[in-house]
Amino acid sequence: MSEQQIRRAVCPGSYDPVTLGHVDVLVRAARLYDEVVVAVLHNPAKQGTFTVEQRIGFIERSLPDEIRGRVRVEAFAGRLLVDVCRDVGAEAIVKGLRSAADFAYELPMALMNRHLTGVETVFLPGAQEFEHVSSSLVKEVARFGGDVSGLVPDEVRDAIVALRPNP
Repeated sequence: MSEQQIRRAVCPGSYDPVTLGHVDVLVRAARLYDEVVVAVLHNPAKQGTFTVEQRIGFIERSLPDEIRGRVRVEAFAGRLLVDVCRDVGAEAIVKGLRSAADFAYELPMALMNRHLTGVETVFLPGAQEFEHVSSSLVKEVARFGGDVSGLVPDEVRDAIVALRPNP
């Protein structure tokens, strides 16, 4: 398949850390597009829980074999998402939605991205079993001793638990 024929999408996010809800969206996006670029967006002025390199590694290792060759993970900072899409040759942005609140938050950005460059945003409803899962909530629950098994890849769970202060 030539470069021009490849249907490519970008799945942006901070992925701090990646959750099983993220993985679900990536798997489904990879079924719709020839290549999915997971754009790990970060603000160098902010301190994340995990380094960008750690996040990229967690994502890469959490991908099922069936999509591994069609998903690439890259870091981007200090740029508009539409510029990232243009640079990687993506025709769409894929976003997972957990609720109507997510849609209300994401819709203005999708409309602005289309206004700026014509790139479309495809919304995928999240799997029901992960509707309540967000990276920030997972970190908070784990920080206070809650079990986040089944919400994040095991490697991520272990890394979050390792960050817990000793009581």
